[in-house]
Amino acid sequence: MSDNIQTNIFHLAQRFPNVAELCNALYERELANLAASEISDPLLLKRKLTGLSYHIKNAAQFLLNGESPLEVDVHNGTWKAKQSTKCPAVFKDLNTSKAKNLDWFNKYARHGYVVCVYVSDFGEEHIELDSIDMLPNDTSHIHLNKFGWFERNGDCLEDLATHKILRIVKPTKSILSAACGGHTWNSKGRRSPRTLTLRELLLSTNINWKTFK
Repeated sequence: MSDNIQTNIFHLAQRFPNVAELCNALYERELANLAASEISDPLLLKRKLTGLSYHIKNAAQFLLNGESPLEVDVHNGTWKAKQSTKCPAVFKDLNTSKAKNLDWFNKYARHGYVVCVYVSDFGEEHIELDSIDMLPNDTSHIHLNKFGWFERNGDCLEDLATHKILRIVKPTKSILSAACGGHTWNSKGRRSPRTLTLRELLLSTNINWKTFK
């Protein structure tokens, strides 16, 4: 870790206890992710490494100083949230869920907003954070930065493998908590939480927990 980065972290530590420990956890995880990635372009890898200190410092500061009702695990650089027995984004009446999604996204969808995406892959379920990056005025479509195009009722418009299901869902406290906590489920019930990417952690710091938008 460079002297400049250490100076920044120690400066933050004067205001935020445990920030150095949290930054170290985030650094270790992101460097391991980059080492295991399939990035073949050295310029892209250099750009990601150059911006790493900035993004990690911001993430750590927001995690420790934000207004989230969730606790922060500084040892692992994650949110802690109680996990429900079943995925809160799975509804008995899909048509009612779609109607609620349509109403919410018609009223509140804005460019840059954080949204929740239900992901099911071979029965393995979780909720992932993404953000709106395109919102055409002349259609009912929404484009997310990672997952692509959706209808405002939640239906995915991308060409997916037959076993994979994606759906955007109206945010609630339980759904946002599950997404931030990395909660996962399968047919047997709860599984060990997945680790959020640094991008998702940064998105989680933009959630308004009073209005859920």
